Amino acid sequence: MTIIRSNTELPSTREDIELHTEDGQVLVGELALPIGEVKQLLITLHPLPTAGGFMDSHVLRKAANRLPHLAGLGVLRFNTRGTSSPRGTSTGSFDGGGLERFDVAAAVEFAASRGFAKPWLVGWSFGTELAIKYGPEHDISGAILLSPPLHRATEDDLKRWNDFGRPLVAFVPELDDYLVPEAAAERFAVVPSAKVLAFDGEKHLWVGEKATYRVLNTIVQTVLPGSDPLPTEY
Repeated sequence: MTIIRSNTELPSTREDIELHTEDGQVLVGELALPIGEVKQLLITLHPLPTAGGFMDSHVLRKAANRLPHLAGLGVLRFNTRGTSSPRGTSTGSFDGGGLERFDVAAAVEFAASRGFAKPWLVGWSFGTELAIKYGPEHDISGAILLSPPLHRATEDDLKRWNDFGRPLVAFVPELDDYLVPEAAAERFAVVPSAKVLAFDGEKHLWVGEKATYRVLNTIVQTVLPGSDPLPTEY
């Protein structure tokens, strides 16, 4: 057995993809799938690109490297408009979460074209704002929010989830720079069905293998309830 470490990449089927938005942008990305059955698809939405966020932000990269093999989950990652990574640069320019509505739509439409109905959105920081604001426009299973700052998403955006009726689950680090668990519970109270999960001792960036394991394991438990805990070796 080998211990799973930061750069461990487990077996999967990986494909470079392009997403085409309604307003004419081309977004670069990657689709990582299990070699066998795909139990569910995660569409990831990365942190703020003007602060270094991109499709390879570490939790999202590690999700793509591990979850297809360990949990049977597909992981779709992409760079929002104007964002660069080793995969390439998406066309267009950062719009602060406005025109990125088309980016989210393009990802969901791509998933549907590949036969993946009702994917989950998994946003991190800025990506949580996109998930909250635009998730209810699509036929998704729900949204998982890693370190939601609630800077751009308004109370009205949150309230839309009441009629939408899909799960909204926030992973809030105890030591977050922007929104700590107690404040998050107050903000999310406008969506009584929303879950706010506090992660003691963790910070906004989920640094370290312990933090990564906790996040990925809780994602799997949320998407596939009753799953066994993720192994730490393979």
